[in-house]
Amino acid sequence: MNSFEIVLAMLLAVVASGYLLRLLPLPLPLPLLQIALGVLIAVFFRNGVMLEPDIFFILFLPPLLFLDGWRIPKNDLLRDKGIILAMALGLVVFTVLGAGYMIHWMIPSLPLPVAFALAAVVSPTDPVAVSSIAARSLFPKRLTHILQGESILNDASGLVCFRFAVAAATTGTFSFTSATLAFLWLAAGGIAIGVIVTLLITGAQQWLTRRLDEPVGSSILVNMLLPFGAYMAAEHLHTSGILAAVSAGIVMSHVELSGQTLASTRIKRSAVWDTVQFSLNGVMFVLLGEQLPHILRGAGESIGQGTHMSRWWLAGYALAISTGLIMLRFIWVWGTLRLMMFKQSKSHARVTRLQLRLVLATSLAGARGAITLAGVMTLPLTLPSGDVFPARDLTILLASAIILLSLLAASIGLPRLLGGMYFPDEPAALQAEDRARREAAEAAIAAIGQAQLELMSRSPDPEIYPQAAAYVIGLYQYRLGADSDSDFGEGRSHERDHAEKVLRLAALQAERTTIFQLALHGQLSDDFSRKLVREIDLIEARYH
Repeated sequence: MNSFEIVLAMLLAVVASGYLLRLLPLPLPLPLLQIALGVLIAVFFRNGVMLEPDIFFILFLPPLLFLDGWRIPKNDLLRDKGIILAMALGLVVFTVLGAGYMIHWMIPSLPLPVAFALAAVVSPTDPVAVSSIAARSLFPKRLTHILQGESILNDASGLVCFRFAVAAATTGTFSFTSATLAFLWLAAGGIAIGVIVTLLITGAQQWLTRRLDEPVGSSILVNMLLPFGAYMAAEHLHTSGILAAVSAGIVMSHVELSGQTLASTRIKRSAVWDTVQFSLNGVMFVLLGEQLPHILRGAGESIGQGTHMSRWWLAGYALAISTGLIMLRFIWVWGTLRLMMFKQSKSHARVTRLQLRLVLATSLAGARGAITLAGVMTLPLTLPSGDVFPARDLTILLASAIILLSLLAASIGLPRLLGGMYFPDEPAALQAEDRARREAAEAAIAAIGQAQLELMSRSPDPEIYPQAAAYVIGLYQYRLGADSDSDFGEGRSHERDHAEKVLRLAALQAERTTIFQLALHGQLSDDFSRKLVREIDLIEARYH
């Protein structure tokens, strides 16, 4: 079976997984079903895919990290930056050290640098898995945003630690000082390159759009190529392509607030990115399933070199490591929250009550997924000396098993752990959305009046516009809860329909500008701004 047919089979498996999930009598995490379909592909076709680690990394990670950075709520990220950074940076280092030594102690045949590499690659939580699990388990929104922020940032920190561990495994040397300096260069350089590349590309694109109009397909294609450009530029300059892709996504969300993209482009682009995200995540898990038989055979050979000859020890090792990761996460989360409560009591602020069930839920919610899989697949096949990389298949198998166990633990444990708990919506967020809708409606009414005067000054039939304006303004007054005496349907004509269309488009543009300004100044969250702008875009699409 050639490569094209294998890729086609994997894409068909991703499509089928969405339908099969709805046919199953019991709820099953979608990644587990996709892994099972990948195993079936491997069994049926027998010839597996030979993966080039570098190609695998660049194909899958940049767009996923870019999209995560683009869509994460920035206001919530800044509000809870303390605990998010503690979990995204401190927890990663704590996990690498604790789990690394534990893995090497359990499996002496696994060299310590390789054990650290395994601990590093399983330290990041997966943003897609976290979001889907949080949505199913009815997490409070603020905790969901904290988990999402952690999963975005720990991708970078975990994979950077993984890179250092792999370098130590291949070269046999490690210097803490040089590693610290290299980390600072990787982080600062990667972030800077992501920002610069995004600003340059989007600036050039907006300049061309103002002069030559905007071809929708080309604009979307440039947007999809942007994460690859940022990633490759950073890697070429020996900085972190991971952080470049994430920072490019964050900057892209800020650029969007300029409002210069066409509504039709935003609608189509959102659909394209949703498809890309679903496809890439699905193919990665199907590919994991397709690789499992080969990985299992290689891992059996690696484990045979240790003290335990039975392959059943593999399952025990995976379960022990997964349990250890949950315990390390629980210790860190509990300690971080206790420290925050201590600081609150010292500053005479209102002390938040520590709920043990939520701490346990946060520990279980650290599901691993596509990022762990993509990272572990990049383990080099050989050392610089030409020897085979030590225990590569065993490391990949253990990481794959940890992904499965973390998904199972979260999917099964969280609904039972959070059952019966009620988390009301945050009133401040709801008030912000209501205020944004009101301010947008008021801006629309003002824009209608201004557009009416401009159109009347150059129209051969100016009497049409006051009637049309009264009708459109009446719609917004109705939304604001005010009484309206406007004519909602009598005496209509083609000219009046056209006048209403022009005025309504002006009003929608004013609404959208208001939403963008509120989001730009931090008065409205990214989630709500995207939601409101999408509503406006869809209404505008009807008029075109």
